[in-house]
Amino acid sequence: MLDMQPGEWRGHVHGHFFASATEGLNLQQIYEAGEPWEFLIDNPAWIDHIKCFVGGGDSFDSNHGPLFIDENFAGIRGPGEAIGLHSGSVPWSKRGQFHVKNQKFNCGQVNVLMALNNVGAGDGATMIIPGSHKSNFVHPEFDQYKMKYGEGTSVEGTTAAIEAHLAAGDALVFVDSLCHGSARRINEGQRRTAVYRYGPSWGFFRHPYRPSQALLERLTPGRRNIVFPHEKVISPPGSVSAATS
Repeated sequence: MLDMQPGEWRGHVHGHFFASATEGLNLQQIYEAGEPWEFLIDNPAWIDHIKCFVGGGDSFDSNHGPLFIDENFAGIRGPGEAIGLHSGSVPWSKRGQFHVKNQKFNCGQVNVLMALNNVGAGDGATMIIPGSHKSNFVHPEFDQYKMKYGEGTSVEGTTAAIEAHLAAGDALVFVDSLCHGSARRINEGQRRTAVYRYGPSWGFFRHPYRPSQALLERLTPGRRNIVFPHEKVISPPGSVSAATS
């Protein structure tokens, strides 16, 4: 799959980039690629942390189950590739919100970014602006360093941004409203990571991908509920949902 191109399919995994081909290649729906990727859906190393930060497990929000993965992909970046600054609490969005009330978290999206190989200086590390998820003002340099469609940008030079260096096997857990992006890779070789993005079970897919029936059939009930908590459809004959379910 490492030689895939944006727009290409290998089975149910799709080649993709967000705004510019200089970001590298994303292998969307990577949990379709086999058992090791399925294991990451509810990896015990982080799943309880995710439930805590997404929140709602003891409320109406948990009707379908506590969690949903709205996007998951493996990312591959080579020399010269990077992704610009994005997210942040300004402008505010419901999907990306960071919220704490009555000593409980209720976050719209929480990311687990896994390092599949070492990511250090010169490797194009993820860069974050600490505390930006709670800011009430847009970063004054956001427009300068933000993701731009058709243009390659990176986060180096942004005031207060720091690199998050990871050893292979490390996982970086952060709310998506934390302003982030990456440095530009200058070393030879590739930066290889995977991102599983979790939100409340009543959320829906970010992109128009849907899990394959083959994946759903081989998942455990718990994993299946995280991948597709909206699978059951109740509707009368003739409705769109009835025709496509």
